[in-house]
Amino acid sequence: MVMSKASLIAVCRSAAWIGVLGASLLACPKDEPPPPLPAAPKVAEPVAEAPLELKPEDAGKPPEPAVAPKASTSKASGTLAACCAALRQNAVSAPEPNKGYMTYAAQLCDAAAASGKEKASIVGIIQTTLKGAGLPTACK
Repeated sequence: MVMSKASLIAVCRSAAWIGVLGASLLACPKDEPPPPLPAAPKVAEPVAEAPLELKPEDAGKPPEPAVAPKASTSKASGTLAACCAALRQNAVSAPEPNKGYMTYAAQLCDAAAASGKEKASIVGIIQTTLKGAGLPTACK
């Protein structure tokens, strides 16, 4: 059997390729097996705890009853009465609508003075009632 020149070249090339593939397969390093997985952690056994006991604490002696300070209505009414008088006096000479505001504030002031309120507790309400009209100096 006689081979042609082209088939002879093809056989040689095939043999060369087989040789290269065989050498490359032999030259490849084999993969190492993966390291073993770590062992599962041991489950701790539950520890039986003693039941919780609640004990009452000593609260100490009871608090002293609070003594209410005596209100001195005469002094508070006197200074509040001066404020009320100043409001009435300013209302006489004030133009409307301030005259109405001052008259109403004077009536509130008189009621607070009659009930024994302190000036400091009522001045804010009086100032709000005046709606921007001036607060007399006796009320400040």
